[in-house]
Amino acid sequence: MNFEGLDPGLAEYAPAMHSALDPVLDAHLNPSLLQNVELDPEGVALEALPVQESVHIMEGVYSELHSVVAEVGVPVSVSHFDLHEEMLWVGSHGGHATSFFGPALERYSSFQVNGSDDIRQIQSLENGILFLTKNNLKYMARGGLIIFDYLLDENEDMHSLLLTDSSTLLVGGLQNHILEIDLNTVQETQKYAVETPGVTIMRQTNRFFFCGHTSGKVSLRDLRTFKVEHEFDAFSGSLSDFDVHGNLLAACGFSSRLTGLACDRFLKVYDLRMMRAITPLQVHVDPAFLRFIPTYTSRLAIISQSGQCQFCEPTGLANPADIFHVNPVGPLLMTFDVSASKQALAFGDSEGCVHLWTDSPEPSFNPYSRETEFALPCLVDSLPPLDWSQDLLPLSLIPVPLTTDTLLSDWPAANSAPAPRRAPPVDAEILRTMKKVGFIGYAPNPRTRLRNQIPYRLKESDSEFDSFSQVTESPVGREEEPHLHMVSKKYRKVTIKYSKLGLEDFDFKHYNKTLFAGLEPHIPNAYCNCMIQVLYFLEPVRCLIQNHLCQKEFCLACELGFLFHMLDLSRGDPCQGNNFLRAFRTIPEASALGLILADSDEASGKGNLARLIQRWNRFILTQLHQDMQELEIPQAYRGAGGSSFCSSGDSVIGQLFSCEMENCSLCRCGSETVRASSTLLFTLSYPDDKTGKNYDFAQVLKRSICLDQNTQAWCDTCEKYQPTIQTRNIRHLPDILVINCEVNSSKEADFWRMQAEVAFKMAVKKHGGEISKNKEFALADWKELGSPEGVLVCPSIEELKNVWLPFSIRMKMTKNKGLDVCNWTDGDEMQWGPARAEEEHGVYVYDLMATVVHILDSRTGGSLVAHIKVGETYHQRKEGVTHQQWYLFNDFLIEPIDKHEAVQFDMNWKVPAILYYVKRNLNSRYNLNIKNPIEASVLLAEASLARKQRKTHTTFIPLMLNEMPQIGDLVGLDAEFVTLNEEEAELRSDGTKSTIKPSQMSVARITCVRGQGPNEGIPFIDDYISTQEQVVDYLTQYSGIKPGDLDAKISSKHLTTLKSTYLKLRFLIDIGVKFVGHGLQKDFRVINLMVWQGSFKSLLVPKDQVLDTVYLFHMPRKRMISLRFLAWYFLDLKIQGETHDSIEDARTALQLYRKYLELSKNGTEPESFHKVLKGLYEKGRKMDWKVPEPEGQTSPKNAAVFSSVLAL
Repeated sequence: MNFEGLDPGLAEYAPAMHSALDPVLDAHLNPSLLQNVELDPEGVALEALPVQESVHIMEGVYSELHSVVAEVGVPVSVSHFDLHEEMLWVGSHGGHATSFFGPALERYSSFQVNGSDDIRQIQSLENGILFLTKNNLKYMARGGLIIFDYLLDENEDMHSLLLTDSSTLLVGGLQNHILEIDLNTVQETQKYAVETPGVTIMRQTNRFFFCGHTSGKVSLRDLRTFKVEHEFDAFSGSLSDFDVHGNLLAACGFSSRLTGLACDRFLKVYDLRMMRAITPLQVHVDPAFLRFIPTYTSRLAIISQSGQCQFCEPTGLANPADIFHVNPVGPLLMTFDVSASKQALAFGDSEGCVHLWTDSPEPSFNPYSRETEFALPCLVDSLPPLDWSQDLLPLSLIPVPLTTDTLLSDWPAANSAPAPRRAPPVDAEILRTMKKVGFIGYAPNPRTRLRNQIPYRLKESDSEFDSFSQVTESPVGREEEPHLHMVSKKYRKVTIKYSKLGLEDFDFKHYNKTLFAGLEPHIPNAYCNCMIQVLYFLEPVRCLIQNHLCQKEFCLACELGFLFHMLDLSRGDPCQGNNFLRAFRTIPEASALGLILADSDEASGKGNLARLIQRWNRFILTQLHQDMQELEIPQAYRGAGGSSFCSSGDSVIGQLFSCEMENCSLCRCGSETVRASSTLLFTLSYPDDKTGKNYDFAQVLKRSICLDQNTQAWCDTCEKYQPTIQTRNIRHLPDILVINCEVNSSKEADFWRMQAEVAFKMAVKKHGGEISKNKEFALADWKELGSPEGVLVCPSIEELKNVWLPFSIRMKMTKNKGLDVCNWTDGDEMQWGPARAEEEHGVYVYDLMATVVHILDSRTGGSLVAHIKVGETYHQRKEGVTHQQWYLFNDFLIEPIDKHEAVQFDMNWKVPAILYYVKRNLNSRYNLNIKNPIEASVLLAEASLARKQRKTHTTFIPLMLNEMPQIGDLVGLDAEFVTLNEEEAELRSDGTKSTIKPSQMSVARITCVRGQGPNEGIPFIDDYISTQEQVVDYLTQYSGIKPGDLDAKISSKHLTTLKSTYLKLRFLIDIGVKFVGHGLQKDFRVINLMVWQGSFKSLLVPKDQVLDTVYLFHMPRKRMISLRFLAWYFLDLKIQGETHDSIEDARTALQLYRKYLELSKNGTEPESFHKVLKGLYEKGRKMDWKVPEPEGQTSPKNAAVFSSVLAL
């Protein structure tokens, strides 16, 4: 590199605005970059070169204003004017990025983007800069901090990017596709196929995408579908550059000659209105770059690599007088860009220099640039003066040198004594969850305090409630959010802490010490878990749903029945409602009602959960009613007393929940219209009364059921809309009374709070001095409770607070179609007798069975929990005891509670949403027997959903009637999965990864192989599962599933529904077959047929029906071994070469099980088999658990044990 002809302006640096930004040569510059630089032998530095005092710029004519060195000796690969700030960005072939501020080109930031590849394109966004390299897209802040780093496939060779909107990016290169990337989620959302590979330039107008190809073609594509609308064959050799403005497209490139490619001096110009070429434009330079500069006219700037620049009109003739020369330090210009204001041009050359040309002395890069942030200057040397006359002057502001001498402020040792601060006690939650290893204890962070901060309190204060991370220490903060410190811990939103083993080492038993099953909350739209539990503990509903089975693919009643079956079999372990919630998301009505929450809204709690769960309650009852109407009512159910209410077209859900009514409309003309209708639930309607008047809950309920209102309605007599009086009369009461509380504003909350206060005062006045302050009783009180006179126990003050809701209500149908409603207490029960309520016709007593409440918590966005009264029938069947008990259900946290807690609503944090009242002795009215509705016919042959499947593509033979499996038969099983949602994780400060939300998997293929008989090894199930949800990753390398395999329109596989395959597996489980496979625990979990191994209890799939080769060939406290390594070691088979095949894996697992029986002598010689396992682990360690590369690929298909398969 020779600096003899160097422009003195290269060394000109304007005065820096801040000393920290003073532009000098980078001290961290790689010295190897300067090896070929020829400097002055006298050693004159670059900064010492003579500089012109001023540069004269002629207004309206482009002239060179500044030249700077970006990186000495390293060619500039790309330049870009920032679209938001007055900055110029430059990227080098060494992967280094540099930014310059303003027309003076002061160095702003400089950082490495890629260690090996060159930067190929730069795009500025509002919050940062996008850098594109060969196979990497990096988004960085303007100061150099990485926002995200997106790695592309290593085989990609990207050259261009295009920002289509604020959050969508297109990336193209030398491959036959273009990627669409969502910048918000940093995920690939679409892959567009390109007919002609090699997209190196992309442009966009309001009509088309323009793609320039290395073959010399320019294709015009549709903005929505990306399909080719038109194509221009511009050059026979290759395309160098093109630009679009208005209705014109201009391109430059190379043409094929006998000696190779030659630069074509004719610019190709196309009219986009007629889609044809117009007269080519001949120029006097070898064009390498071109841009439209539409200031006054549509001028074109044509740049050659040697530094010549010519301006001309695209439809006129080029004038040689319009040529000016850029003086590059290197031999070639490598890049060219135009600012958004068209006032500045930037050139980058092959020796790392940047040249700025402008048409005015003080140009601006953008019409409206925002202010650029700079690093603050150092303030250490500019301390403010101190005024000694001030009495409150803090002496700590005076800098004092470090000294070992005695200071004047030191107290004598005789007058002082050390008083170390006592360490605060360890949090009780840490002590409770701590696990000891030797003498060291480990416990998870309870997050009750900020990290590495312990509050210092001069005075210990005892709090009635347990501490919480958001409890403010100042009384002011308490007044702002007083409810935060009131939320009891068991009501807070529970989350699962994930480890490397996923859920296997999470202690669910800590949250649930009962035998009831909780529900996992990490699944999308799992806010309805509490309502699922309420429906499950309604005995008639649970038995009805479990007896239901239909052919509808997405039937919520069927999926709810499958989930109830899992809850039945669980012995305290949590279940997950994957399949039910998947079917729920496909119901159009659910989406129309706004019941489908996005993951971001659910995590942040943006939705009103109370209103949402009330809409969900109405939706699920309506949906179950419709699903049941499609089938005949099962014979196992009989109505109460042969009521005429349950008509032939009705369902049992309607019989249980529906209330038949007469709606009367009375016009002022005197005409009356009566219309019969029914409703599955009621919504509370509150009176407009702010005087503090006492209202019983029964009064408000009656007002809501027998609603009287004045409204405009159509009158057939008047033939127009008239003010009418509408009344509602009850004809038949439901067996289960469902009430939506509709406490959606402060008005309704204040009404509940006011009535609870009035009820509390009346209860205190009624009981007088008999109320105790707590729930403790003296010995004399307990003796009195044992006597007949002491049956009624006086409640405590705590039990009477915030209570307005009665445990029982009494309803009576009057002869004039009226309805009497009143609160029913234990005292009324004793006065009238337990049977008196049913003696008179039309009199019913309803008992409170469940309350669903909304927990207000600004930290987590709130949550929903349920109080459920579990009756004697379920307790007897589940736990073998006969009693009734109230329980709190908070996802997988289940805890028995006092019955008064179910009706206590502190409106600051605990708001009622849904109430369930059931008729007394409801279970005796129904037959609660459950019959398994799944029959053997589910295993017989069925049609595929795929339209293109042919019989020659069939990979399995369905079972014949004489092949139906029996108890103890072996079935080889394997499943493949795809990813619906990626895992969400965060990086802790210590570098470890914490999983916030696991990836959501969906089963894509299930294979079952015969395990005995003449057709051993032949699959009888090989179903590909159709999915309507978007798949983010097909995991083809591990699953063998390719895009299109699960699409019914183009798939050639045997495609079925998830429900169909689920029924087949459920039948096999119920019949008692033994499943043989590798890693069945994950397979069953994703299919929603959960099974636990080791110390975990089984769920749905009994442990003795699972033969998992992962555990058969496993030594305690050792690693698990892959199926591929086991097959190579024991069977001398090479499997899973390129992708996984579920048929191959299932057959291999069967062979391994046969080998296990052979080596262990059917389990009679465990010691000899232990020696075999030791040899296996020693061999694995030597080979690093890798199978040697196969010389000739073999598989179980070629094994002798499956000779019948080859014969088939």
